[in-house]
Amino acid sequence: MTNYLKAVFWDYPELTKEKKILSIIRRKDTEELQKWLLTRFLKYGRVVDTLKFFNIKLIARYLEELKLDEYSHKKWQRMIEVYGAARK
Repeated sequence: MTNYLKAVFWDYPELTKEKKILSIIRRKDTEELQKWLLTRFLKYGRVVDTLKFFNIKLIARYLEELKLDEYSHKKWQRMIEVYGAARK
């Protein structure tokens, strides 16, 4: 089975396990780290993997303040337009 987290965190092998990512996301005191994780997912992750860890409302809330390349920004803007209302 392929670990798609390796595509997102190729340079951070300790972050290639789902449990580790979830433990960071669930913590309330790590907003900046959560934004960094989200940025990595939006740039390098597959949509299906990104939505496994972050809901579309959270992505919409932070999209404008994250440092993304033009392609990633447009891609996620479109994802929010298409799926934002459907996913509650």
